[in-house]
Amino acid sequence: MKIAVIIPCYNEAATIKKVIDDFREQLPEARIYVCDNNSKDDTAAIATANGAIVLKEPRQGKGNVVRSSFQDVDADVYVMIDGDDTYPANFVHEMVALVANNEADMVLGDRISNGAYSQENKRAFHGFGNALVRKLINFLFKSNVSDIMTGYRVFNQYFVKTFPVLSKGFEIETEMTIFSLHNNYKVREVNIAYRDRPEGSVSKLNTYTDGLKVLKIVFTLFKDYKPLAFFGVLGLVFFFTGIAIGAPAVLEFMETGYIYKVPSTILAASIEVIALLLFTCGIILDTTVKHQKMLHEQQATLFKYIEAKTHKKENNKIII
Repeated sequence: MKIAVIIPCYNEAATIKKVIDDFREQLPEARIYVCDNNSKDDTAAIATANGAIVLKEPRQGKGNVVRSSFQDVDADVYVMIDGDDTYPANFVHEMVALVANNEADMVLGDRISNGAYSQENKRAFHGFGNALVRKLINFLFKSNVSDIMTGYRVFNQYFVKTFPVLSKGFEIETEMTIFSLHNNYKVREVNIAYRDRPEGSVSKLNTYTDGLKVLKIVFTLFKDYKPLAFFGVLGLVFFFTGIAIGAPAVLEFMETGYIYKVPSTILAASIEVIALLLFTCGIILDTTVKHQKMLHEQQATLFKYIEAKTHKKENNKIII
């Protein structure tokens, strides 16, 4: 079984050696890839000196790094870990085992449930933002994921090769989680420890800018994956707004047989037309999304069939 450890990095010279050494100790058979994203320090040189395979990604942003890494690296199991030494490596065995035994397509390192993140995280607003996004996604997608934005994940090959990376930055973890929930992937969580960055290591996450990007990707993917609910809610807002504006004109017509509030009547009718168009858009797009999910399921069946045939062929060659 080929295991790849992917470490997205930007200016992590203070910690990258320890992260590489820790994962080499836990997974000596794995290939370790450090994906350098225009670091201005010695991240790439230190990684090379410590035996890691260094991949370069000139487009700035963690999402861009993940996109190129998933495209360029071939393995059976993929471990993704941040290069800041905040995630202990020893939990990787349980996470890899769930994927290797086909119990999960993606395994999340859960920092939240055991209180590790709240104890170690020194940026209070980060914790608030994490909780807000978690509750919002679990409500919108009717799920129960504890750590939406964890940077410690393990994937199988199918997830990596079928996941369409749209994000450019730190919102990539949120996108992964939503994609897996929408497409009914097997998602498991493993409680892990967490430690804040060591002295000399600086976070690249901007609390407000990146927080807004995360919220934007949540609503964008909600619109894309659940268009009937998204446009249905908007349609209801317009529908009841039109009713509120047009009700006096209707009552007036019932009492007098005439409509004197013509502008209000025209406005109310226009708003009701918009509501109808929104409902129609939601129904059409929902049908499109269901067809896409059906094609995705067919793709999954074909992928696993080819994978099974390939493994059987390899095993036969080994026996001969």
